[in-house]
Amino acid sequence: MIKHKSMLYTAGITGIALSIGGCASPGERPDSDLQSAEASLQQAVAADAREYEPVLLNNAQNKVADAKSLIEREKYKEAERLLEQATVDAQLAGARADTAKARQAVEEINSNIESLRKQMNQDQ
Repeated sequence: MIKHKSMLYTAGITGIALSIGGCASPGERPDSDLQSAEASLQQAVAADAREYEPVLLNNAQNKVADAKSLIEREKYKEAERLLEQATVDAQLAGARADTAKARQAVEEINSNIESLRKQMNQDQ
């Protein structure tokens, strides 16, 4: 009976040690998250985020660089979090750049409409 309890105790301790060790593992490399973040950065740059949202774009680029450093040190969970933030920042920068360009286009159209109205009023 004592031998049975000892085996159960050993098995329990081993199970706890394995589960704690599993939590401490670095996990999987966040390569897909890195690719996603870099693609979002490229899209933001293509949307002229450098001109309209340079600070937010720079933050996203810095987060990707920091995440790469974390990946080299096998701190995958932290890197994954940074890459997710970088992706969101880059997407936001791109969306804000698109919005700013759309606003400029609307202002230009409105200005043209106003000019046409003035011309029409002068012709009457």
